[in-house]
Amino acid sequence: QVQLVESGGGSVQAGGSLRLSCVGSGRAFVNYNMAWFRRAPGKEREFVAAIDYSGTNTAYEDSIKGRFTISREDRLPTVYLQMTALKSEDTAVYYCAAPDYAYGPLTTATVAYINWGQGTQVTVSS
Repeated sequence: QVQLVESGGGSVQAGGSLRLSCVGSGRAFVNYNMAWFRRAPGKEREFVAAIDYSGTNTAYEDSIKGRFTISREDRLPTVYLQMTALKSEDTAVYYCAAPDYAYGPLTTATVAYINWGQGTQVTVSS
């Protein structure tokens, strides 16, 4: 099992930027796909972005395409979510997640991810 700790959240005005970080520990970080999810107030947790174990392939939720970028640095080991052009609707708690299987196809399904961080709050004011 891997332990995940997110950081980098905060309060920004619309149009601003933030970079979230997720540090993994407890087992090898490499060879595992990683993802970011978010939960807005009163809503279900939703997929945001994912990156495969090689760092080559990524997937994004439609509303954040072109504004958010997921990346990874396995030597640290850390996964990042660079967020730009933030909107009020991006306000949510953001979670880092990892599946329990190495390699495998990149997936956006919540059920595929069983290791979760505690979340970091992002608040965007208009």
